[in-house]
Amino acid sequence: MSHEPPFVTPCPDLARVKLLCCDIDGVLTDGGLYYADDGTRFARFHVLDGMGLKRVQAAGVKLAFISQSRTRYIEIRARDLGVDFCHTGIEDKSVTLGAILNDLGLGFADAAHIADDVNDLSLLRAVGMPVTVPDGRPEVKEVCRFQTRARGGNGAVRELCEAILVSQSAAG
Repeated sequence: MSHEPPFVTPCPDLARVKLLCCDIDGVLTDGGLYYADDGTRFARFHVLDGMGLKRVQAAGVKLAFISQSRTRYIEIRARDLGVDFCHTGIEDKSVTLGAILNDLGLGFADAAHIADDVNDLSLLRAVGMPVTVPDGRPEVKEVCRFQTRARGGNGAVRELCEAILVSQSAAG
């Protein structure tokens, strides 16, 4: 696994990404869970990640959010960003992503997935470009080809999006 950010030099495997799949907690959020007195749960998303997602989508990359969590804020954030596919409460993320890819006429090699924890290992092993964040679990880091410099919830997804755009631009 390279510890340099993937956007330093264009990467052919990132150039072929046609679908970017994101885990949510610990990737698009900082992984913290915030509770109000009434039990309402909150999470913090970073606007940099949102702009990165919009930019790769404008370049033709499909977006998917797949999470084990069953929280409404994920669906709301996906809707606000115009994410193509949003699935929550998913135990086997590989099956869900496989169905999405099949519907699009794509294969796992055409997908990147960014995650931080062991529940994503099977999916990370399946995609063409597995990516993690600095605070990802060691088992996850072992299977990932790239690690962002930015932490989850602090621009990590934006960093990956920029890497995809730079790589696609270089590939022509």
